[in-house]
Amino acid sequence: MWCARFSESQLQVLKDLIRAQGEVGPDLQGALEALELARWDDLPEAELPWDSVMRQAELQGISEADVIWDMSGRRKERPVPPPKGPGSKNKRPTRRTRKPAT
Repeated sequence: MWCARFSESQLQVLKDLIRAQGEVGPDLQGALEALELARWDDLPEAELPWDSVMRQAELQGISEADVIWDMSGRRKERPVPPPKGPGSKNKRPTRRTRKPAT
């Protein structure tokens, strides 16, 4: 995913370039609609609770990116159970991998 900030004049130039293409297909129409909706100055700055993110990542043995993914509500897999003790056979993997999107 790409993220870019444009001034009002830059947004207008991009919209004009798309409209100048003549027949606008579904992809360009989607881009034009996204540019029409783009108003960064109306959005609050996003902040994450980094202390909590880092603590959860350490507790679960996963990366901060995985914790943020989980926080966003996109998690579909069950949590890994914590180990029972120092000699437990139920060892937690050091790094989980995500299943590819289908």
